[in-house]
Amino acid sequence: MTQNVHKLSDDQIRERITRLAFDGDELRFRQFVKTLEAGLPPGTGVALRGSVVTNERWKDGEPFDADGRGTSDLDVTLVGREVMQCWNSDAFYIPGFHTKPLCDEDPDIAPALYDLREEVQELAERPVNFQATSNIVLFARDVLLAEPYFMVIEPEKGS
Repeated sequence: MTQNVHKLSDDQIRERITRLAFDGDELRFRQFVKTLEAGLPPGTGVALRGSVVTNERWKDGEPFDADGRGTSDLDVTLVGREVMQCWNSDAFYIPGFHTKPLCDEDPDIAPALYDLREEVQELAERPVNFQATSNIVLFARDVLLAEPYFMVIEPEKGS
């Protein structure tokens, strides 16, 4: 399924995300995106990655929510320099370029984003993980590691 993502149109990917993660509720998906946009630093880009895009879990190849509704998480990648400043200085895989994920296992690594994450988890009715990265790392993960993504909010130039 991963190999097919690059052959899908943006509308087809958006429909897949809406169907898989939001029970086909376009309004709920749009509210999710608007909530992210309103709660993040200006210019921050937002990409969805992982099984919600591919409909294939990385760890075992099973489909999204294979274990029941709400069991798959949403991997939200935030793109921009300003949003990376929300993470603690020791919460980076690559300092200044790629953070560790803000998730249930590590909820205190980006305190400024804690409430926003809680709010979008309620909208999505499932776990949501935030990770911040640079455009170059996002691109490299897609091309070199076959980890496709879908931009729901484009980052501002230079962010």
